[in-house]
Amino acid sequence: MIYQRYKKEIAMLIGLVIALLFYFFNPFSLAPKSVTVLSIAFAMISWWVLEAAPLAVVALVPIVVFPLLGIATVKEVTKSYSDSTIFLFMGGFFIALAIEKWNLHKRIALGIINITGTNGDRIILGFILATCFLSLWLSNTATTMMMLPIAGSVIHVINKHHNKEGNIKNFSLVLMLSIAYASNFALGTIIGTPPNVAYVAHISERFNYTIGFTNWMLVFMPLTIVMILGLYWVMVKWLYPNKISHSVEGKAFIQEELAKLGKISLSEKRVLIIFGITVFLWIAKDLINGIQKVMVLDDAIIAMAGGLTLFIVSSGTKLNKDLTNEQAEEPNIKEVENHNRLLEWEDTNKMAWGILLMFGGGIALAKALEDAKLLQQLGTYIASFSSTNLLLMILVVTTLSVFLSEVMSNVAQVIVLAPVISSVAIALNMDPLSLGIPMTLGASVASMLPMGTPPNAIVFASGYVKIKDMIKTGFVLNIICIIIITLFCWLLQPYLINLH
Repeated sequence: MIYQRYKKEIAMLIGLVIALLFYFFNPFSLAPKSVTVLSIAFAMISWWVLEAAPLAVVALVPIVVFPLLGIATVKEVTKSYSDSTIFLFMGGFFIALAIEKWNLHKRIALGIINITGTNGDRIILGFILATCFLSLWLSNTATTMMMLPIAGSVIHVINKHHNKEGNIKNFSLVLMLSIAYASNFALGTIIGTPPNVAYVAHISERFNYTIGFTNWMLVFMPLTIVMILGLYWVMVKWLYPNKISHSVEGKAFIQEELAKLGKISLSEKRVLIIFGITVFLWIAKDLINGIQKVMVLDDAIIAMAGGLTLFIVSSGTKLNKDLTNEQAEEPNIKEVENHNRLLEWEDTNKMAWGILLMFGGGIALAKALEDAKLLQQLGTYIASFSSTNLLLMILVVTTLSVFLSEVMSNVAQVIVLAPVISSVAIALNMDPLSLGIPMTLGASVASMLPMGTPPNAIVFASGYVKIKDMIKTGFVLNIICIIIITLFCWLLQPYLINLH
C-alpha cells in the first residue's frame, strides 16, 4: 500500500540515488564532464523506465540541468527541441487529427472490412489490414484508439449471432490483440512508429545522412507485409482458431455503419486530397528535387505544409443545419460558415505534444553524450566483447531491443541506444545502419506486456485481454519478429539501404 501510494516519489528517489552513486564512485574513471553527463543520463533513463514522471517532463530535464552544470548553454540545449524531425512528426499529427475529426478513418476501416467479408477469419484480416494501413501514416496510439470502439461493436454483434461451433472467446481476444500488433508492425514508413522517427533523426544528426521517406518505404514496406501476414497466420490459424462462419448480421452491421456515414462529405474529400498530396510529395520528393532546384523539398517541409493547409482550407460544412431557425435566418450566418476550417486550433488539444518534447529531450541527451565522447568509449568497450559475425550481431541486437522495449519506452530506448549501437558498428567496421535499423525495428514490435507499447496498453484496458494471454501470444510473436527482422536485415537491407 505504501509503495503504491508513493510509487512516483520512490521511483524519483531511485533515479537520483543511481545517478549520485555513479557520479561519486565513478567506476570507469571518467573525466568530470563525462561522468556528470552519464550520471544525468542514468537518472533520466531510470525515471523513464520507472515512470517517475511523464515522459515529456523527464525529457525537459536537460534544459534546466545541462546549463546549471556547465554541460551546454541554454541556446545549445534548446536547439534539440526544434529539430526538423520534430516538425515532421508534428505535421503528421495535424493530418491525423483532421482524419479523425472528419471520420475518414472510420470510413476507410469499415470499407476494408466490408470488402474482406464477415466470417471470423476475414473480419480479423480486415481489421489487421485497416489498422496497419492507417498506422503507416498516423500515430499507432491514435490508430488503436480509433479502431477499438469499432472492434468492440463488431464483437458485440458477432457474440449475438455466431454459429454454435464458433469460439467467440478466441475471436474477441484475437481481434483486440490484432489491433495493437498491427499498429506496432506498421514499419513501412518513417512516421509509422515513433522509434523510426527517432532513429532517422539520429542518423541525420550524427552522420549528416538523410534516409528519405521513399527509400524507407521501398525497403521496409515488404517487411511490413511479411510481418502482417505472419501475424494473421499465427493468431488465426495457429494459436486461436475461431471457426466462426459467415454472419449475415455481422455483414449487416458493417453496412449499417457505412450507411450511417452516408456519402463522403466535402470535408472528408478535402482532407483526403490534402492527405493524398502529402503522401505523393513524400514519395516523389527525390524525383521533384532532381528535376528542379528552385524549391528543395524535405520530409518535414512536406509534412508541415500538409498540416498547415488543413488550418487554411474551409471545411465546406454548413453550420446552420445545427442551429435553430431563428439563428439560421441571421443575415451574417454565411460569414460564420466561411471561418470553419478543416482544423481549428482547438482541435490540437488532442495532440500528443508530449511525444514532440520527448524527441527533443532525447536528441539533447544524445548530443551531450556524444560531445562528452562517452558513446565512442562505450561503443569500443562493447565491441571488444562483440563478434565480427554480422548475422550473430544483428540477432543479438534485435533480441535485446525487442525484449528491452517490453519494459522501457520504445522511443526512449532508441534515443538512448542508437548512438551506442552506431559506435559499436563503427568500432567493428560495420555499416551503422546494419545494426541500428534492426535495433529500431525491434523496439516497435514488443508484444508481451501492456507497458511494451501504448497500443498494447489500450487493448489490455478493453477487458477482452488477460495478461497471461498477452504474455503467451506476445512471446511467440516476439520470437517470430526477431527471426523475420534478423533475416531481412542480414539478407536484404545492406543491399537496399546503407551509409557507404
